This record gives sequence, C-alpha cells and structure tokens, in this order.
Amino acid sequence: MSRLAGQFITQNRPYLRQLDTDIEQRYNGTSVSLEIKARTCIGAVPLLSPTTGRADYGLVVKPRFDWQGLGPMLGDMGWRIIPAPLALPMLPRSDRKIPAWVLSTIVLFRVQALLKQLERRFEITEEDRSAPKGSVNWTSYATKQIPRGGFLTVPCRFPDLRDDRRLKSAIRFTLQKQLAGLEGQRTSGVFVLKLIELCAGLLDRVRDVPASEPGPRELEFWLRGSLKTDTFRDGIQAVEWTVEDRGLAGLSDLSGLPWAMSMEQFFEAWTETVLVDVARRIGGVLRTGRQRQTVAPLSWDPPYTGSQRSLVPDLMLERADSTIIIDAKYKEHWEELQTHRWSNIGEEIRERHRADLLQVLAYANLATTPRIIVCLAYPCTRSTWASLQERGRLFHRATLRAGDRMIEIVLTAFPMGVASSEVAEGLTHELRREPS
Repeated sequence: MSRLAGQFITQNRPYLRQLDTDIEQRYNGTSVSLEIKARTCIGAVPLLSPTTGRADYGLVVKPRFDWQGLGPMLGDMGWRIIPAPLALPMLPRSDRKIPAWVLSTIVLFRVQALLKQLERRFEITEEDRSAPKGSVNWTSYATKQIPRGGFLTVPCRFPDLRDDRRLKSAIRFTLQKQLAGLEGQRTSGVFVLKLIELCAGLLDRVRDVPASEPGPRELEFWLRGSLKTDTFRDGIQAVEWTVEDRGLAGLSDLSGLPWAMSMEQFFEAWTETVLVDVARRIGGVLRTGRQRQTVAPLSWDPPYTGSQRSLVPDLMLERADSTIIIDAKYKEHWEELQTHRWSNIGEEIRERHRADLLQVLAYANLATTPRIIVCLAYPCTRSTWASLQERGRLFHRATLRAGDRMIEIVLTAFPMGVASSEVAEGLTHELRREPS
C-alpha cells in the first residue's frame, strides 16, 4: 500500500503543482493516507491511477470562503478575471454548477485575439478583372467574353494575399455554435447579453466565408503549422473545445477540461468590482494595479542594487480632495481577528497582518491630496459579514499623523457571497464619514 501511495505521489506531483498544492504520505501505524494542502489557487486537475496509469481520478479545489458560484460572480465582475484551462488530460468529472457561458467567455476572447493575428498567405485566385493581372486565360477571353462584347472582362489567374479562408470557416463554425449556446442562456444575466453582442460582432468579421466544422487532422495541422504563437495555439484550442463540446471540470458526472484560477487575483478583481460601484456613487477616477495604472517605480542608487523595483497598490480612487487606496488580501486574517483577541492570535498571523499594514501605509506616500484613506480588505464568510454589519463592527478605523497630513486607516471585509452593490453601499457610507 505504501508503495502504491508513493507511486501515486510521484505520478501526480506535476498535476498537483498546477493548483499550487502539496501532497504528503502519512502512516498512523495501521493505515496509509495522503494529505493534500491547498493554498490560494482553485480549479480541477486529473489524477493518474498508480494501477492503470490513466486519469481515473480528479482533484477539485474550492474557495475557502462561501460564494454564490463561479459563474454568477464572474458575470458580476465583468470578466476582469477568467479561469485558465490547463494543458492536461480530461477529467472524469465536470461541474454543472459552472455554467456553459463561462467557457464561452474564454473561447470568445481567444477567438477575438486569433482574428487579430490571423495568418495570411498567398492563394491562387481566379477572377474576372477589368485589366489583366497574372496569367490571362486567352482561350476563355476569346471564346466567351469577346463574342458577348465583354472586352473589359478579362479572366485572370494570380496569387493573392488573403486570410486563411479554411481557418476562418472553422472560426465561423465556432462562433455560430457559441452563439447558439449563449442564446439559450439569456436569462442568466446581462453579462450573457454582452457575450452575445461580442460573438455577433466577431461573426461579422468572418461573414465572407461559409461555416465549416474542422476535423481532427485539420486541427492538428494548424497546431503544427509555421505560426506557433501562443495566441494562435490558444485560438485553435478554443475551436477544438467547441467542436468537442467540452466544459470546465468540477463535481458532476460529465468529463471536463482541467482549469485553475488564482483566488488572490480573483479577490483583487472582486474588490475592484466593488470600487467601481463606489466610484459611481462618490465620483473620482479609479486606477487599478491589475492594469498597471498604479505603478510607482523605486529609484535605487546605483540602479543595479535594491530589491523591489516598484510599489503597485491594488486600487487607487482619486478625487479632488481625497485619495482612497485599497489593498486586497486573500487571507483568513479577518476571520481570526473576529474570533480571537489580538493577544490570542498566532504570532505568524500577527506578523503577516503587521506586514499588510506597513505595506498599505507605504502606499499612502503616493497620495498628494489633503485627505488620505488607506484600506485593507480581507475576505470573510457571508454569515460573518452579516453579523458584523448588524453589530456595526464591519469597519475598524485608526488615524496616523504624518507631518501636516492625517492618514486614515480602515480595516474591513468583502464577502464573496453578497452582491457587489450591497457591499459598495456600506463602503461608500464609511468613506463619506469624517474622522472623529
């Protein structure tokens, strides 16, 4: 048994690494067990059987904090982040809770990028032209055009630089199939309507070719062709998923694609969604670290020394009289702070929280407005958020005098099982409140 467990670990360690998980073998004197430790990545990967060598098993890592499901949250967030499919064998199970439009989002964005970089090649074209080009079919011209008086209709044959029409036909097939699937999901929300609009716009770019389903050999030929950029490969892969009707893997009894997503990036995108709503309520310009809009370079002397090269706050909401800086931390600190006294919290968590606080205070130096608010946002469960809101303990505030400036510090939690507008309403009220 121990030998099989060791073989299982050796075979599957590369797959588990895709989800940033560790696996160790345990023995309690009577039985052997496997302990898998997850960090901040969610998703689904196949696991190989040590007896058959096939992907007979699968590992699904869920978020630590409750939410209403991956699909609704991605829609609410406007696709600021999407799952990344992995180049691994198919899983034996798939999650019906992940709606089909989530994979459609990945497919459409990949096809959009593919169309922008579509391979162009010379094709031999036969066409009637008003002036000779390439080689002229004089026999046809003399026997068909001249007797009818078509002196300015010259049948020509010439090489012409055109888009890969066969590939465009496969893309049109993909888009039409995706559009048909999205049409049946209109009731899922406004985000599906936006996807339908995107899909229709992409279809307009390939209206000049008929739709044609590509075969396995054709897909393999494209993947092995001369143009092997990541964008091209990703686009062909999206076409392949559509042809084979694949979905993202999870927990039901259908096969699916392995995938992964960083919950740190997801929580930052969720926080950004809330701040977009806040900006609409109180005004101001929102800049994001995700789009590299908040980068502040650090100048070392000499330049080749130093460690960190820049400060990158997650979010900065700038107004005429105030700057609000928010750093999203996907950690359990908020739950720990609400459950235990500071003196009873483990030293490791306390040290990490201190580091978070010092980091967001460093970001305060980037603001030049009279009022500066720095905020640490942690995730929490829906029940914790509701309890804190009811007791008026959702926000913890402190102030710090820095010369003639006053820096306001806010600690709060953003639940992922509550509508972003509801979270934004409470945050807006807190940010409008003057310090005591």
